[in-house]
Amino acid sequence: MVRYAEPGAVEWVESGGGPLIAVPETVLPFWAGADGDETASDYDRACEIDGFFGLLPVGDSAALVLGDEPASAAFLPDRSTFVRWGAADTEDELLAQVPTALATAVWENEVRWTVPGPVVLFDAAWPGTDSTGTDHVRVVLDPGSYAVRAARVQPGPETWIGLVQLRRL
Repeated sequence: MVRYAEPGAVEWVESGGGPLIAVPETVLPFWAGADGDETASDYDRACEIDGFFGLLPVGDSAALVLGDEPASAAFLPDRSTFVRWGAADTEDELLAQVPTALATAVWENEVRWTVPGPVVLFDAAWPGTDSTGTDHVRVVLDPGSYAVRAARVQPGPETWIGLVQLRRL
């Protein structure tokens, strides 16, 4: 069993103030971020996502936007869950509450997300071609469809955790 708080066991991604986005590697060049001459940039589209998460078309695929607030996020592969740091004094405290949060979560409706393989989680303001040069994490996903659901949970008096869980279909 992984003890997440071991140094280097969890890689957190932070944004500069907007949403985080998980873009399939195969379509990273098609994500323009805040760049572009269009009236509404890709970043603007990501900012319009209402709620904990949403899907946006990118190339011939879709990206998963982690919306609601610009909280730091990490992916826990053994839980198939993006964990968002809402409130906690320490990483140890937050990660210790993940099992309770998952067990007590009141989940929103699921959506179906089809991915061609691994995705890269990064600040939606960055162009996909620059994503690996900034704060990011590569999430290994098998190609196929996933049910995505989200919840915001308070598993302790001073701990808030956002959860975006993937379930292979």
